[in-house]
Amino acid sequence: MNTKIHSVKYNFIMNAILTVSSFIFPLITFPYATRVLGVDFYGNVSFGQSVLNYFVLISSLGIPTYGIRACAKVRDDDIKLSQTVKELLYINLIATIVSYVLFFISLFSVSKFYQNKEILIINSLSIILNTIGVQWLFSALEQYSYITFRNILFKIISVVLMVVFVKEPSDYLIYALICVVSASASNILNYFYMWKFVDFKKTGKCNFKPHLKPIFIFFASSAAINVFTSLDSTMLGFLTNDRQVGLYTASIRLKNVLVGLVKSLGTVLLPRMSYYIEKGEKEQYTNLLSKSFNFILVLSIPLTVFFMLFSKDCLVFISGSDYAAAGLSMQLIMPTIICIGFSSTIESQIMIPYLKENVVCFAVWISAIVDFILNLFLIPKFGAAGASFATLIAEATSMSIQFYYARDEILPALKKIKVIKIVGAIAITMVVVYFISCLHISNLFILLCVNAIVFFGTYFVLLLLFKEKFTYDIFISIFNRGKKDVTHE
Repeated sequence: MNTKIHSVKYNFIMNAILTVSSFIFPLITFPYATRVLGVDFYGNVSFGQSVLNYFVLISSLGIPTYGIRACAKVRDDDIKLSQTVKELLYINLIATIVSYVLFFISLFSVSKFYQNKEILIINSLSIILNTIGVQWLFSALEQYSYITFRNILFKIISVVLMVVFVKEPSDYLIYALICVVSASASNILNYFYMWKFVDFKKTGKCNFKPHLKPIFIFFASSAAINVFTSLDSTMLGFLTNDRQVGLYTASIRLKNVLVGLVKSLGTVLLPRMSYYIEKGEKEQYTNLLSKSFNFILVLSIPLTVFFMLFSKDCLVFISGSDYAAAGLSMQLIMPTIICIGFSSTIESQIMIPYLKENVVCFAVWISAIVDFILNLFLIPKFGAAGASFATLIAEATSMSIQFYYARDEILPALKKIKVIKIVGAIAITMVVVYFISCLHISNLFILLCVNAIVFFGTYFVLLLLFKEKFTYDIFISIFNRGKKDVTHE
């Protein structure tokens, strides 16, 4: 295959740009939408999105994850790659038809769904768009430049559409459609771009059997993971009201962006790790695994601490004073950044490459059950805060189970990391920020900017002073490259 495979560093940079764009664009659209639509209408849209996630899950089966591994293994062979894509796409299309049948049955048989039929029908477009997008193929081929720029283009389009067409609360249906455009419409381009890499004319008769078992194992895992991302909002909608859904969505929206940033390296490394294991390159695999855990710790801990300390200020600045009540919910949900960072790394870099997806399935289903049970007891009494706490416990459970089963790979990697340096840097940084907070800055924007600059600036300077290996090596690499560029000039 003639497709150029970039370095891990290049792919990480591309994925980091994509993640940062996922941070920047919500900073534009989220405050605008929450203020224009209000808590109730915004909660209504969020409820519709959470419900449709289940039907997208059914249509996808376990292909989004399995497809990356399956295609990455055969990406050097055009014929095998085309055959694999053809078989997975046909399975995906059959599942999509089943999903739409179940969707329309549910729409007319569940009163809560029928009351929100307009929102649900609009969001149902994402089912077919996700299917034809074959995102897993481009991830397997490490086409992160294409993925990044395509997503940024449609995010820009969605921002323009939102500013032009969403003017008042009654425009909530238009907002729902724009959200679909932002998240899924770019998949139309994927369908046409796919033919650059595959040729079904070269393929033979489809053989679905080898794919079915792993696909359904991944599907079972995805179903449980979907509980974490959708069940809370769905149960809040049934057990409380749209206001609580709106508050909860506000508290987790920023968390989801930060999780994407922390998971960005793991997402990039899944195809590369699968490739290394397939080729028997154990040393390269082990080195990347160690760096991955170091990256997770260095990044996730400060993000968690900062946004717990300034949760209320962030919510008021981004969404308005109506969302200040979500402060406790946001504080409770933020530690999941660390849990998800670890569990996603274990999953994508140990379990899936080593064909142990059944362990992931077990872990997430146990956690899903924990989440469901806790939600039943906590949501009626504590609303959004109860849902956040339930999610935190569930994510910690998933991380602990996966950690136990992968401990032989994880512990040697963690021994190379000086965690005490990271924790020490955070502790000192918190003291510095405490004294800065005594300045009593009245302007909220300036307050957050000052605190962010002081917090993260102090933290990373301390890591350099402590010579924390991961941070120090990156700094030296950048410094030497800059020095080399100046010399060449």
